[in-house]
Amino acid sequence: MSLGEALKPHLPFLRRYARALTGSQAHGDAFVRATLEAIVAAPDDFPRDIDPRLGLYRTFHAIWSSANIEEEPGHTDSGEPADVARARLARITPLSRQALLLTAMEGFTPEDAGFLIGASSEEVEGLVAEALAEIERQTRADVLIIEDEPIIAMDIETIVRDLGHNVTGVAVTRDEAVQQAMAKRPGLVLADIQLADDSSGIDAVKDILGEFRVPVIFITAFPERLLTGERPEPTFLITKPFQRSTVKAAIAQALFFDTATVPA
Repeated sequence: MSLGEALKPHLPFLRRYARALTGSQAHGDAFVRATLEAIVAAPDDFPRDIDPRLGLYRTFHAIWSSANIEEEPGHTDSGEPADVARARLARITPLSRQALLLTAMEGFTPEDAGFLIGASSEEVEGLVAEALAEIERQTRADVLIIEDEPIIAMDIETIVRDLGHNVTGVAVTRDEAVQQAMAKRPGLVLADIQLADDSSGIDAVKDILGEFRVPVIFITAFPERLLTGERPEPTFLITKPFQRSTVKAAIAQALFFDTATVPA
């Protein structure tokens, strides 16, 4: 099997991780492209003695760690300097959140996550605990859930409430989702892709975003269909069936980046 064939199945999930890490589809995909360009330019440097997925993420993290913000905060033609500064700082995801995303969202063991970020497994576990403690201190948000399966909706609602956030409503159709969002503006939206009346959660979110800005996390059983890197796609994506820790990490990261205006 060629290196390209070995890495291909893992690319959609690297895109998911990169977008969650940077808070932006454009920035995340740019880092993935840089990773692939580095591998193509020097294929012999790619580690062959480890799992291809681990080697792919390792190369990504080498690119991520070496990247620098080129422009100085406050020296730009666009908008308020303070907002730009916060946006750029927000792109530098703390190491604790990297550890949490790698373990909770991407499913790496503490040992493998440590290999990726240059830490021991014990240090990774400490970083994850630090990230979870930080999440507990996070500003509370009003959350709209768009999900047509009652059991899943109840599960998500419990997770959201246990995190200390308020659920403004649970919508099962596109029209109902838009109506609820207009009636009480949420600070976060969790949306399934397929809804009860065969309408689309993606369309519901587009309608809502046409009225106001709000961070969105999509939930789907087929994430690879939304992670091609070829069109506007979700920045935050949870795979069904999901674990509580995955939802917790995604919510925390979405709200983390919502504290600043991050260019798409």
